[in-house]
This record gives sequence, structure tokens and C-alpha cells, in this order.
Amino acid sequence: MAAELVEAMNMVKSFRVSDLQTLLASMGRSKSGLKQDLVGRALRLVQTEYSPELLKNVRQLYESRFPKSAAWLPARRPEGVPVAYSSLSSSPSLTSQSADYLNGISKPLHAPATEVRLVPLPFYQTLETLLPPTELVAHNSEKLQDSHCVFELTPSQADQVRNASELRPGIRSVQVVLRICYSDPIGVQEDQYPPNIAVKVNQSYCHVPGYYPSNKPGVEPRRPCRPINITPWLHLSSVPNRVTITWGNFGKRYSVAVYLVRVFTAADLFNRLKLCSVESAERCRERIQDKLRFDPESEIATTGLRVSLICPLVKMRLGVPCRVLTCAHLQCFDAVFFLQMNEKKPTWTCPVCDKPAPFELLTIDGLLSEILKETSEDIEEIEYLTDGSWRPIRDEKEKDRERERSNTPEYPVVDICIPEANGHSPAHSSTSLSGRSGSGSVGMSGVTGGPGVAPGGGVVVDLTLDSSSEEEGGGAGGDSDDTEDSTDSPAPKRGRYNYDKDLVTAY
Repeated sequence: MAAELVEAMNMVKSFRVSDLQTLLASMGRSKSGLKQDLVGRALRLVQTEYSPELLKNVRQLYESRFPKSAAWLPARRPEGVPVAYSSLSSSPSLTSQSADYLNGISKPLHAPATEVRLVPLPFYQTLETLLPPTELVAHNSEKLQDSHCVFELTPSQADQVRNASELRPGIRSVQVVLRICYSDPIGVQEDQYPPNIAVKVNQSYCHVPGYYPSNKPGVEPRRPCRPINITPWLHLSSVPNRVTITWGNFGKRYSVAVYLVRVFTAADLFNRLKLCSVESAERCRERIQDKLRFDPESEIATTGLRVSLICPLVKMRLGVPCRVLTCAHLQCFDAVFFLQMNEKKPTWTCPVCDKPAPFELLTIDGLLSEILKETSEDIEEIEYLTDGSWRPIRDEKEKDRERERSNTPEYPVVDICIPEANGHSPAHSSTSLSGRSGSGSVGMSGVTGGPGVAPGGGVVVDLTLDSSSEEEGGGAGGDSDDTEDSTDSPAPKRGRYNYDKDLVTAY
């Protein structure tokens, strides 16, 4: 039943406008409209009102266009039938046919010699192949093409999906994913979307990852090509699932495949990395000694290698130092942040040297892990020595601060906030005592009128004394209790509120 339905639908898709109108008129349906409308109407007719009479009419119309000729059939394939379409359905009635292919076409004598292979992904473990890589074939000269594939889930596969745990609300750990790549049999192929892609599963559009905006001027936004999760729109039963892929036909060939996979998180990969890929501290020291070994042919001798304890990804102190085995540098990056970033945007590129950093080549640096435990948080850089040992490198700013603290003399603290007994501010008292400061005397508050010597030997300058007050005072002020000095020297200027001008009380 399912095989005949698939066969009839593929026949309908190869019909011309006149064939579609004849079929719709024979079933009492409207035959007006564009070809796209007629094809959709005929396909819905086949799906909803499938009967032996309808199948007979479809086959007659198909055979009238594609007569069975032994010399013509192998060279001509109807439009819309993909290569190796026999693998799209797991129905026994299709796989058991030996003489005929789909739609009455002779079955190819030999399977394709080349097969497209997709690159394995760290966050996805393939459990079963539901549809092997099959090429998307254009059935007309239009730029936008629609390709269809049909597959079924066995009861055990449906139970795996149904009983899987949830990674996030609505996201299961076992999924059915759709992968698209270039149809190139040489090497392994990475996921690559065709232009203008849209995926419809059982007449419902599913989400396709969008473009990442670019912060660099003149650089086009990049779309992350990753497996497309089609699980929420599937029939978790024996009912066939129909997938329609809309893609832009601009000269490149693409293949599509469907897999049942188990999805891992960044935490799962980190646990696997800790269990399986940790380089011991002894092996790390040997690697350092090899890099710093004296080379008689080299004119420059390297006596040390500096390594930063700051992650180049997030500019924070390393938590779990990690690097790539194939990289020549000793600088590490944080494994947790690296896996989390690749979970959201898979690039798998070393952040230090921009070379490929696949998960299989990642390793945790055991020596640097010990160093991070032994050093304090303020140490941001270390240096490896020729014997495999290391020493911390302190920041130059910290060195300058320590140098300043060691060379700066200690001066006594002068308290200028104590008011004097006569009610004047300490600054005014210092100016009135400036005449006595020349002989080395100090006022009540210990502040002199001009540059003088403090009790501890330091020089104390009254910054409140300006040039005008010095000229008016003549450089030698008298005490408030000395009548002679008070008559010779002019009276201090008073403001509106009866306090000394240009002087501010500090208490």
C-alpha cells in the first residue's frame, strides 16, 4: 500500500499540465490554475482518495508519456525521481523487486561506485541510517527546486525517540536529523546547505538555522550548517514520513541523508575528555624540554618559554587548560568554554593559532593544571625553563608599585582639622605664624606659613597661602597676641560672613 502510494505520487510529479488536467477532470476536480497548483491538487488527491481506479488512471497517463522501451528506459529517467530512490523506503515490497525499479523503470545493474560520506560530528552519535546520502535532482530548469523523500520508523526506532530523555524542554537526546552536503565522493563532506533552503516535514515547515550577523564591515553573514532536527514533526509510528526540501539550483550538486542520532551536550564531551584525553605532567615536561633543547646549528638559544594563564577566548583565568596535540605552541585555552562555544557555533578552530582543532585531538595539560592550583590568582603568566621547571612572572605594574612602596620615605601625618583656640581656621593661624616659622617654630596645628621643617624632618608647605597674601603680609606676619606686630601689619581681610577671605575652615 505504502509502496504503491509513493509510486503514484512520483508519477504525478512527472506529469505535464495536460496530464494533470486530465487526471483531475476524471476525478471531478477543478483543472484550472498554474502547474504548481495542479501538482499540489493532484498530490492531495492521491493522498486522500487513493483507490485502485485512481492508481490505474495515473499509470495509464504515465505510460502514455513514458512508453516501456528497452532501448530508451535505461537512458531516460523521469524527472523528480532521485538517484538510488529504492533506498528511500524500507518497505519489503520495494526491496524485493529484482526486475523493475520504481515507476516501471529498469533497475540499475550496478550500484554507484562512489558514495558520499559525511564527516562525523562530536555532538552527534549515529545510531541508525534511515536514508543514506541521496543526491537532490533538479526536475526542471527553474532555480527553486522541490525534492521529496519518504521513510518510515520501525517500532523500536519510534520507542527510542519516544522514551529518550530531554536535554532541554522540547529537545530530546535521541533525534531524527536531516543532513545535507555536497555530492563529492572524494573524502568526507561537511554539512553544507544549498541556497534558499526550506524543509517541510509532513506538510509542516521545520526550523532551519539562520545566519549569524557579522561585526566586520564588508563580510557577509555566515550560516552555521549543522544537522536539522526534524523529530517534532515526525509520525512516531509505521506511517510513512514525507520530507520536502526546497533548494536553489545554481549549478552545485547536493546530497541529503536522514539519521537516527544521540545528541550530546558540552558537559558530556567534557566528561569524556577528562576520562580519555589527559596528558600527564611528566609528558608535558618532556615536551617543554624538547622545545628548549639547545640546537648547535641555531644562532639563537631559547632559555625559556612564557605561557599565559589567561584564556584567550574569555580573557579570564584558565580553569581546565586544554590544547590541540597537533599545535606547536604550549599556550592553552579553557576546555569548558571551548566546548560550550562550539556547541552553539561549531567552528572547531584553535583560538591561539587558528588551525583546525577537532575534538579527537584535544587534550588536557596536566602540568599546567598543577601550576594553576599552586599559583595565586594574581599570577597571570609563567615561564617554562630548560630543565622543565617553571617560575611565575609578575606583572610589571605590580613591580612598579612594590618599587614605589620601598623607595618612598615615610612622613608624619599633619592634622589640619583641629580648630584653634582663637576661633580662626588652621590655615589662617599658619599665615599669622609665618613670621615665627623662619626661626623653626611651629604653630598649634604644626603647620608653618612657608616652607618649613616638620617635626619628622619633612618639608611642609602651606598651599592656602597665595602670592597676594605674601605681598600684603610682607613675608613676616605677627602673632595675634603681639600688639606691636598687629599694629604694623595690616588687618586680615574679612568676608561678608565675618571670616577670613580666601581661607576655608577644614573642620
